[in-house]
Amino acid sequence: MDGGTGGGVQVVSRRMVRPFTAPPMANGNGCHPAKEEVEVIHLTPWDLRLISIDYIQKGILLPKPPVSGVSLVNALQSSFARALRLFYPFAGRLASEERGDGTVSVFLRCTGEGAEFVHAVAPGVAVKDIVSSLYTPSVVWKFYSLALVLGADAATESLPVLAVQVTELADGVFVGMTLNHSVGDGTAFWHFFNTWSEIHRPGGVGITDDLRRLSTPLPVLQRWFLETCPVPILMPFRKLEHIVRRFERTTVQECFFTFSAASVRKLKARANDEMAGTATAAISSLQAVLAHLWRAVCRARRLPPEQGTFYSVVVGCRGRVNGIPPGYIGNAMVFGKAEATAGEIEEKGLGWTAWLLNRAVASFDEATMRESLERWVREPDFTYMSNLSSAGTALVTGSSPRFDVFGNDFGWGKPVAVRSGAGNKADGKATVFEGPERGGSMSLEVCIAPDALARLVADEEFMNARTSKQGLQEARRRLLVSGDGEGGEGVARARNGDGETKEKTVREKEEEIW
Repeated sequence: MDGGTGGGVQVVSRRMVRPFTAPPMANGNGCHPAKEEVEVIHLTPWDLRLISIDYIQKGILLPKPPVSGVSLVNALQSSFARALRLFYPFAGRLASEERGDGTVSVFLRCTGEGAEFVHAVAPGVAVKDIVSSLYTPSVVWKFYSLALVLGADAATESLPVLAVQVTELADGVFVGMTLNHSVGDGTAFWHFFNTWSEIHRPGGVGITDDLRRLSTPLPVLQRWFLETCPVPILMPFRKLEHIVRRFERTTVQECFFTFSAASVRKLKARANDEMAGTATAAISSLQAVLAHLWRAVCRARRLPPEQGTFYSVVVGCRGRVNGIPPGYIGNAMVFGKAEATAGEIEEKGLGWTAWLLNRAVASFDEATMRESLERWVREPDFTYMSNLSSAGTALVTGSSPRFDVFGNDFGWGKPVAVRSGAGNKADGKATVFEGPERGGSMSLEVCIAPDALARLVADEEFMNARTSKQGLQEARRRLLVSGDGEGGEGVARARNGDGETKEKTVREKEEEIW
């Protein structure tokens, strides 16, 4: 990723942190006993299909803590070990077994070997270097451990499935967490983060308190399988390595866009008004925001009207499939796909584009998901970032604005910002977070080719929906400096749109994001 800031990142220490108490042996917790009495968790189709993508990498930027150095790190390590006591599979190791009959299985061994805990310093990096720039500085990717590691690598190289890096900045601290995506999804990721921060902060559940007092639900470690699903699942490959595909990492650049709650409501109202009398269901806030992005990225990429484009969106299975309990920390998500031509996306408007996303998500009901799980056991297929990116003609969005990011107060102030690492950063990756003002605001971390990104941030229709117009001025300056070929003026799409649609005055408290 291009774009940098002053100063580098220096690792001070690296250690393995074990759960505060030894993990229990096989005890009827839904995990399957294996040799040596080490608890074993067999992976589901939802877990296994993600074995060939990078670890999840998300982190929060916190204000300067009252202590620093060894005192800070030791305190965070102690609360981290307490959180691992509840999430002890995250201190285990992935393993694979070649059966000798042309099949292989993958499972998580709850060995308690530990999660990696890294202490680093970046004295030349200030909080403002990260939060005040529209473009994400490249140093952010150095705030994470286990960068560019695929899920399968954890099994073949005996790597930790969870890692944390605490990087002390000039006037703040960045806590970056990395989780193997076959072990847990975004819901599990933020469940652990929320638990850890609550344990650490004063007034919450302290180091010596009963962890059952936590406000966050206790994690459910038992994996959920269809009643007819074989356990373990034997995949028709002689070796785990035969499943893996490493995608070509082209040059990309990132920007971070925040949409205020009012801007989100306006986009949603506009999308639903455009589809009034046609749509049979309401378009959600997130569908409207992502449709707005999809249309702008098609313009920024200068896709010809006949060019096919698609948007892959994560669809959560919790609440859609009966039997998945609250607190479930395995993967429970699939990808839905909306497809059209670039010309249709441009000509038919925001509402029509949002409706495509709405229908892609609505196509996943419980019967469809159960049928897909049954088929996967017979005919396994895997998620590859190269397919989701599709050579710079597609978009893919993960994460959710429902995840509690800004509630992760470790005791000295709420997060200032959220940023992700290098994992799965292909041309077309757009990550959604709750906005810093919360209450319906959203942020998009958009990663595309540098030339297309320059045109995106100079697109007035797209940028005018943001919270701040500072980025548009920066975009025009960058275009003029880079000599895009049109002097910046031909690239900036000056559009009025119909953004004057009357805003709704009451936000739906239980709006279904998807």
